[in-house]
Amino acid sequence: MKINHLVDQIKSKKSFLCIGLDTDLEKIPKHLLKEQDPIFAFNKAIIDATHTYAVSYKPNIAFYEAYGVEGWIALEKTINYLNTNYPEIYTIADAKRGDIGNTSGRYAQAFLKHLNFDAITVAPYMGKDSVEPFLEFKDKHTILLALTSNSGACDFQTFSKDAEEDALYQSVIKTSKEWENSENLMYVVGASKAQHLKAVRRIVPDSFLLVPGVGAQGGSLEDVCKYGLTKNIGLLVNSSRGIIYKSKNEDFAKKAAKEAQKLQKEMAKYL
Repeated sequence: MKINHLVDQIKSKKSFLCIGLDTDLEKIPKHLLKEQDPIFAFNKAIIDATHTYAVSYKPNIAFYEAYGVEGWIALEKTINYLNTNYPEIYTIADAKRGDIGNTSGRYAQAFLKHLNFDAITVAPYMGKDSVEPFLEFKDKHTILLALTSNSGACDFQTFSKDAEEDALYQSVIKTSKEWENSENLMYVVGASKAQHLKAVRRIVPDSFLLVPGVGAQGGSLEDVCKYGLTKNIGLLVNSSRGIIYKSKNEDFAKKAAKEAQKLQKEMAKYL
């Protein structure tokens, strides 16, 4: 998907909400376990109920890999359902891949070509030859892990030798701009690290940022918008558990829609 199509959708819906499909059989409503494919049944209900308020969906691949072949079938059915019924929706494979070049090339084909996601999250630790194979795909995006929302992020990502040196995440972002097809890059910056968004925007003033951590992880949407919004919006703010597991009863999709609408209305204020 071209960026201008994503921006058009954001403006139309007055939303930059991404919903994470972290589908766990231990957390979904029990009545769905009677379905032939409970993972897909849950995802379909959530998508149908919330697509009015969301511009993007982000299946976390670990939640599908955990169930083996059945999980992969549910993932493929989910992305096919999105691409067929809601082609305007921006899709992200939250796979966090990254390996030597020929392996990364296979990962890229799996998610960006075969499954036809619009974007994939990628770990940058192995450097440019592990990332550039993902960047070769036209109108697809590679979302580089820069500054994540987990508590252990500060073990490495904010490290610098002294106060005058760039933090590691800043060096990663700066270096990535030199890679081939770097215009296809986006970056992950956690909502719980919103105080660092100023520094990120000094390096990549116009790039889209995927911002997890609003909702269950306690990140502030106000702070994210204050420091992260650009003239072209430049944000996809993700909420997963805070939306999809709002209810464990048969009204789960309705409750998810209500929570998504609540976030959408808040986002509309900042647009």
